Amino acid sequence: MEKSELPEINIGMVGHIDHGKTTLLSRLTGKFADTHSEELKRGITIKLGYADATIYEENGKYNLKKGRPIRYISFIDTPGHEMLMATMLSGAAIIDAAILVIAANEGIKPQTREHLMVLEAKKIENIIIVQNKIDLVSKEKALENYRKIKQFTKGTIAENAEIIPISAQQEINIDKLIETLTKLKIPKKDISLEPIFLVARSFDINRPGTEIKNLHGGVLGGILKQGTLKIGDEIEIKPGMIIKKAHDKIYQTLTTKIISLYKGNQSVTQVIPGTSISIETNLDPILTKSDSLTGCIVSLKGKLPEITYNTKIKTKLFKEILGTEDKNPVEPIKTKEMLMMSVNTTITVGIVEKIKNDTLNGASEIEVSLNIPIVALKGNNVGLARNLKGHWRLIGFGEII
Repeated sequence: MEKSELPEINIGMVGHIDHGKTTLLSRLTGKFADTHSEELKRGITIKLGYADATIYEENGKYNLKKGRPIRYISFIDTPGHEMLMATMLSGAAIIDAAILVIAANEGIKPQTREHLMVLEAKKIENIIIVQNKIDLVSKEKALENYRKIKQFTKGTIAENAEIIPISAQQEINIDKLIETLTKLKIPKKDISLEPIFLVARSFDINRPGTEIKNLHGGVLGGILKQGTLKIGDEIEIKPGMIIKKAHDKIYQTLTTKIISLYKGNQSVTQVIPGTSISIETNLDPILTKSDSLTGCIVSLKGKLPEITYNTKIKTKLFKEILGTEDKNPVEPIKTKEMLMMSVNTTITVGIVEKIKNDTLNGASEIEVSLNIPIVALKGNNVGLARNLKGHWRLIGFGEII
C-alpha cells in the first residue's frame, strides 16, 4: 500500500520543557525535529518541529521498519517553554491527537498543566500519556509518579488516557508506545466542503546561488482541515502579505497556483485531510521565507471570507491560572483589557470592546478589536491568554460566533 493510501493522523508532542519530547520523537522517526540553529544551541524547541513515520505490522507485532504498512503518522513537536505558549497553541490547532510527556523524575510541572488545558481547549480527545525517564527513578518512585498522573488527569479530557512508562533515552517500551499509536482513532474529515488549509510554516527552499531556471516557488507547510487540493488549483492566501504604508500595515491577499504537493518527501498530485503537507506555489519565494506567511489560511480562489479586525467570541474561562506554581483564580474579562488569542495557526492580540455576560452558563460573549486581522470562520476554536507579570497565561477558550 502506498503511503498516500494509508490511514493518517497528526500527533502533537506536548509537555513541560526538558521532559524528553524531542528525544522521544527521534526514537519514533529517526529524526530530531529541532533543526533551527538557536534550538540546537539551547537544546529546546522554539518553532514547531515536524517529522513523520510509517508503522508496520509483522507477525502480529508493530514496528517502524518492515512488514505490512498500516498507518502513516505526522508528528508535530511543540515547545514546552512557558515563553513559547503562543507557538504551542498554534501547534495544537493542527493536531488530531497528542502524546503528553511527563518525566518520572520531575513529575507534573506548570507547563504540564497548561498543555493539558490547551488540549482540553482545542478539544483534542485522542491522548496518550508517556511517563518518560523511568530509568532515572526507582520502582517505588515510578509507581508514586503514576498515581499522581492518574490524580492529575481525573475529571479532564485525558482521564481515560493510557499511561505508558518508557525511557526514550534507553529505548525502553518504545514498542508498547508504537502499538498504542495504532489504536488511536482516525478522525473523520469532510472532503465535500471547500478546502481549508492552515499554514503553520512557510519556506524558501532554494539554496543560495541556484540558477534562475532551477528556482522553486514559495512553499507553504501545514494541515488541510477539510476539502481537497490538487496540483494546478488556483488558491488564495489570507490575510496574506503585509505592505507597510507610512505608519500603517496593510494586508494584501495573495493568489497563486499549486505547482507541486508533498507528504513528507513523497510527491502526490492531490491531497485530502490527513497528515501535514507542503504546497509549492508559483509565488516569489521571498514572500514565503522565514515563516512570513505562518498563520494564514488557504482555500480556492474566491472562497474565503474577507479578513476582519473585529470579531465576536463566546468565551469559557478556567477556574484558575495555569502555567505557574500558584493557583490563583482567573478574574473575569474586563472591557479595554488586552488578550492574546490563537485562532487556528494565527496568533493575534486584541482589545475587548464589549462584554455580554451569560450568568446562567458562566460564559461571556465578547467583542474584540484585533491588531492582526483574522479570517473569521464561524465555530472556530479560540485560545485566550492574559498577560500576567510579563508572561502570557492561558485563561480559557472560546468560539467565534
